[in-house]
Amino acid sequence: VQLQASGGGLVEPGGSLRLSCVISGFSLNSYAVGWFRQAPGKEREWVSTISVSDGSSYYRDSVKGRFTISRDNAKTTVFLQMNSLKADDTAVYYCARATDYLGSALAQAYDVWGQGTQVTVSS
Repeated sequence: VQLQASGGGLVEPGGSLRLSCVISGFSLNSYAVGWFRQAPGKEREWVSTISVSDGSSYYRDSVKGRFTISRDNAKTTVFLQMNSLKADDTAVYYCARATDYLGSALAQAYDVWGQGTQVTVSS
């Protein structure tokens, strides 16, 4: 079971980035996938979760209306489209597999983590 995150980079405030999380060894039909982030000196926080089998997606309040989580038709990649980026969005972003098909906002509900990708929002 593996998850590999990519797509981070340096972007100006108001800009956009799309993160990708390529999964292997498990099916999105059986497990939810979430995105978390960790800024320097801060705890890791939940950002969004997609439950393919449930047909649901969830977001933390601070990213609602700006971020969109989705998956490709082959169900091998989960995306996080990030628009209207702010300096507060600067962090290392991680994707992770939930322990069930629903997912959660709690990090302990995820058992396999990708390596992280750096997102820096700065002018």
